[in-house]
Formats: sequence, structure tokens, C-alpha cells
Amino acid sequence: MRRPDDAGALAAIPGVTVVPLDVTDPASVTAAVARVVADGGRLDVVVNNAGFAVDGVFEAMDDAVVRRQFETNVLGLMRVTREVIPVMRRQGGGTIVQLSSIGGRACFPLYSIYHATKWAVEGFSESLALELRPFGIRMRIVEPGAIRSDFYGRSRQAVEPPDDGSYDAFVARCEAISLAAGSQGAEPAVVADTILRAVADRGWRLRYPVAAPAPLLVRLRKILPESWFLRLIRGRYGIR
Repeated sequence: MRRPDDAGALAAIPGVTVVPLDVTDPASVTAAVARVVADGGRLDVVVNNAGFAVDGVFEAMDDAVVRRQFETNVLGLMRVTREVIPVMRRQGGGTIVQLSSIGGRACFPLYSIYHATKWAVEGFSESLALELRPFGIRMRIVEPGAIRSDFYGRSRQAVEPPDDGSYDAFVARCEAISLAAGSQGAEPAVVADTILRAVADRGWRLRYPVAAPAPLLVRLRKILPESWFLRLIRGRYGIR
């Protein structure tokens, strides 16, 4: 955890050890992995779950916001992945689970740089899966849809639109749709169950979409012409 003091009941679970880890700090990543290996003797499964979402009009975002989004969602994930590969390679196998999103397969308005990070995770992980398979290391990409979680609260960074009012009505409409989807989303446990299933699977399946609308959107993206699929998304948000 980035802040182990916030572990609460987690730290009291028998067999659970809470280790400091900030994915934006390379030294922290190295120290955390070294400690886990020292304590356990091996490292069988890594779940890259760190991430947050920036949403808002891209025109209003500065470089600092974009860098922060990529630093956590992409570079942080890559740091942890790079650190654990040698351990798994030497021990003859392991499983790396990347928490992506349906936002890595389909796009919605106001989440442009968040989508950019998740599409980066998808491409990085798919390529790496080919690279690591000869060593017995399995790559999994879990792609949640709408989940009732901090994604829509503490883990959300909203960027204010330009003050000339040009985007106000559009932002209000799209935000209302996104927040409603979050409030009606699935329980986080369905993602945890999917991660467990992905880890237990001894095959080489790569992607695991979970929770509406992820499985449906993935299927529609495969079978519909792109113009039809994008018309579907535009219709959801009232975009002509």
C-alpha cells in the first residue's frame, strides 16, 4: 500500500502482510518486491491495481495532469511488472494480472487521457504476454465495466472546463450519465472473483472482461462495423 497506516482491518487478517509500495517511486517498488521475495521465498502472483481516473475536457488539461495520469496508470504498472519478471523467470513461472478497464477497449467522452493510459496498458500487456510465455509467465488483463467503487469518488480527478461556458452543458450531461452508471454498477467483489479465476486458470487466456457493460461492449466491438459501434456510444451520450 502507498499508505500502510490506512490498512485498517486488512492488516489484521491472518497471513496478510502490508508492505509499503508507491508505484511512482522506483526505489519503493524495488524494496517492496525484495521484501516479499525475502519473506516468502518466491513470488507467484502480482496484481497491478494502482490507478485513478482524470476526467474532463482535454482542452483544459495541462501537462502536469497528463503526466500524473500516465505516471501512475502506465509507468507505475510498468515499473512493478519489470521488477517482478526476473523473479518469476528464475523460478520458472508466475502470473501477472493487469487491472485495465472496459475503457481500454472502448472510449467515452471526457476520459481521453484515462483511455489513453488503459489502451497503453492493453497494448503493453498483450505484447509482453508473447514475450513471457516461453518462461511460463502468464499475463492476464482484467477489464471491469461499471463498479461501485472509489473510481467515481476518491480515485477521480475532475478537471474544470474552460470558463467561457462552451462545454458546460455537454460536461453536465456526460458526467450525469457516467456517475449514474457508477452508482448502479456491480459490487467490487465481482472483480476480485474474476482475478481469482484468472489466477487459478492454468491456460493462456489473456483478457477477462467483467461487469456490465464490459462483456457486451467487447462483443459488439468485435461484430459491429466501427461506424455503427461509435454511433452506439454517441447515442448513449446524446452526441449527434
